[in-house]
Amino acid sequence: MFDGLKDKLNSFREDVEETAEEAADDADEPADDVDESTASADAAASADAESVAVDDADADDSAAAAAAETDAETPGSDAVESDDAADADDDDSDDSSSGPGTLKRAAAFATGKVIIEEDDLEDPLWELEMALLESDVEMSVAEEILDTVEETMIGETRKQVETTGELVERALHDALVDVISVGQFDFDERIAEADKPITIVFTGVNGVGKTTSIAKLSEYLADRGYSSVMANGDTYRAGANEQLQQHAENLDRKIITHEQGGDPAAVIYDGVEYAEANDVDVVLGDTAGRLHTSDDLMSQLEKIDRVVDPDMTLFVDEAVAGQDAVMRAQEFNDAAAIDGTILTKADVDASGGAAISIAYVTGKPILFLGTGQGYEHIEPFEPEELVDQLLGNDE
Repeated sequence: MFDGLKDKLNSFREDVEETAEEAADDADEPADDVDESTASADAAASADAESVAVDDADADDSAAAAAAETDAETPGSDAVESDDAADADDDDSDDSSSGPGTLKRAAAFATGKVIIEEDDLEDPLWELEMALLESDVEMSVAEEILDTVEETMIGETRKQVETTGELVERALHDALVDVISVGQFDFDERIAEADKPITIVFTGVNGVGKTTSIAKLSEYLADRGYSSVMANGDTYRAGANEQLQQHAENLDRKIITHEQGGDPAAVIYDGVEYAEANDVDVVLGDTAGRLHTSDDLMSQLEKIDRVVDPDMTLFVDEAVAGQDAVMRAQEFNDAAAIDGTILTKADVDASGGAAISIAYVTGKPILFLGTGQGYEHIEPFEPEELVDQLLGNDE
C-alpha cells in the first residue's frame, strides 16, 4: 500500500544524506588549507619583523628624536593607532566567524558533527516536491510538508550517534503526521459514548464503493457488539435497492427502502424511527452517488442533513482517485459538512495522495481504509501507523 510514495520518501532521505555528507567532506579540506596558509603568514611576518629590527638598529638618533617630537605634537595619534588596531581585530573576527559557512562546517566536522544548511536541502527539497505532486498530493499539502521539513532541519547538527538519514526521517515523520492527523478522533469511542440510535449518512460519487463500505461498517460494528439497520436513500439509481438488499441478506441485517424516485430524506428518517422502535444501535443511510457538480443532487444532500440531522456524515471515495478525491471531498464538505472519510481500494493505491491530503484540506479526518473485497476488509485509519509504513519503520 502506497509503495510508490514510500520509495520517493526514501529517495529524498538518501539524497539529503549524500548531499550533507559531501558538504561535510568539502568543509574538512579547507580547514587544512586554512592551517597551512596561517603557518605561511606567520613565517612571513616573522621574517618581516627581523628585517625591520635590523633597519631600526641602523637608524640615527636624530631621526628617532624627530619622530618622537612629531608624535608629541600630533593630537589624537594614540586614538588613531587604537582605531587601526580595532579595525584589524574586526577583520580577524570576520574571517573566523563567517556564520554557518566553511569554517563552521570544518569545526563541526572536527567534533564529529554535520551541520544541515539551506544549500544542502535545495535540490533534495525540489525533488521531494515533485515526488509529492506526482503522487497526487495536493499542492498546499505538499508545501506544508516541505516547509515543515525545511524548518526542522536547517541549522540542525548531526551528532556521531545520529545519522543525517535519521534527522531526515524525524523531520519527515513530524511533517507527515501533522498533515495526516488533522481533526483525528476515535470512531469507536464516539460510537460508545453517543446516545442511541446513532445515524450515519454516507455520501460520495457513483462507483467508489459507498454501498459496500456501508456493509463493511455494519460488520465492523457487529464485531464490537452494535446492531445496525441499513436505509437506502439512493432512490434514483435503478438496482440500488437490490444491491443494498443483497448485502443485507449476506449479513442478516434489516433494510429500509422506498420505491424508486422517492424522497431520500424520508427513507433515512424511516430508518431512524425503526431503530428507535426496535432498540437498534446504528442507522446506516446510503445516498445517491452524487456528482459534486450537480446542484440539484447536492441540494438533496443538504435536505437530508436538515431533516435527519445525522450524528455523522461520512464521505466515501477511492484512494486511487488521488487529487480528484480531494477536490470532491472539499465540495461535499461545503454542501453538508462531513465528519470523516472512508477511502476504498487503499490496498491497490501506490500514490497515497488522497490519504496524505484529504484530512488537511477538509479539516476532517480519514476514519477507515477499505483494503479488500471481503466484509472484514475495513481498517481504522491510524496516522502514525501509516507514516511508519511510508518511512519503512513497520518492517
